[in-house]
Formats: sequence, structure tokens, C-alpha cells
Amino acid sequence: MPTSGYETRHILAGFAELMTPDEMLGRKGVIVANLKPRKMRGFESQGMVLMAEDRAGRRVPVGAESEPGSGVR
Repeated sequence: MPTSGYETRHILAGFAELMTPDEMLGRKGVIVANLKPRKMRGFESQGMVLMAEDRAGRRVPVGAESEPGSGVR
């Protein structure tokens, strides 16, 4: 579960075909947390992982080198 600097959220993201859970562990990314929670496949998702497209056309999580909990502008 991702943490946003001061809290933990349960987030469902549709990129299982793009990377394994082990590839996601320890990575920093940008989480959109000001969304209304949504039920998906019987579970509640409390945010969204911001993705981008690389030069090869693959979807990848947007990286974040800032401190956890920092705002995106």
C-alpha cells in the first residue's frame, strides 16, 4: 500500500501487465489522493497512481524525487 508521507492508502491500479509487484516495491511515484474513494472489483481504491508514457510508448509511473507528501503543481 502506498504512503503519502503521513498516511497509508489502498490503491488499485491497472498496470499489472506492465510491471510486477516486486518491480514496484521501493519505488517512489506520484499518487493522486484527493479523489472520492471508488469500489473496483469488490475493493475500495483510495487514490490513483499517476502514469506517463515513455519514448517507446510504454506506460510507466511518474517518478518523484521529492519528499513523500509533497504537492504536485
